[in-house]
Amino acid sequence: MPHLRTNLQARDRTDEGAHGSAQSAGAAGRGDVRLAHPGPEDGPHLWALAREAGMDVNSPYAYALWCRDFAATSVVARDEAGRPIAYVTGYVRPDSPDTYFLWQVAVDPAHRGRRLARLMLDFIGDRIVERGIDHLEATVTPDNTASRALFASFARDRRARITWSALFSEEHFPKENGDSHEPEDLVRIGPLGLPDEAHV
Repeated sequence: MPHLRTNLQARDRTDEGAHGSAQSAGAAGRGDVRLAHPGPEDGPHLWALAREAGMDVNSPYAYALWCRDFAATSVVARDEAGRPIAYVTGYVRPDSPDTYFLWQVAVDPAHRGRRLARLMLDFIGDRIVERGIDHLEATVTPDNTASRALFASFARDRRARITWSALFSEEHFPKENGDSHEPEDLVRIGPLGLPDEAHV
């Protein structure tokens, strides 16, 4: 299975067409989508979403712990019935308390094309800025053009600088079934502010 930091597809890009933020759509969601921080009971759902999205999947225990210990820096999108349909997980780097590291973005394949990734990213962006955290980092594989477009539009609407650099090469990862892990480039965005007023 190819490594995917996110499962975004081309139609999830937000650098083409309308822009929008969690602020403009309401702090808790948009229309029939509700955004909230996860709880421990969401762990199994995040694990299942990661599998359905074709992402690198961690153990169920890891997701349960994540939803307890890093709930304040993560978000789950729910449908009208309250079912999780997408999530973002991340944390504040211990050695760099001004920096939020976004770990995974997953969107249920049945709900792609609804700009959920951008909605969740804006939700997280607003909340980390409120906490005095002014930089966001993530890693992206070289061929993940949808994620690169997502971060580019996010940086543009926050009037923030975006920089890319090499972080992990194939040698930093073990081979699985003879396959090499793709390299991971680091994207760093900041300093962050609230979204560009033109898009609010």
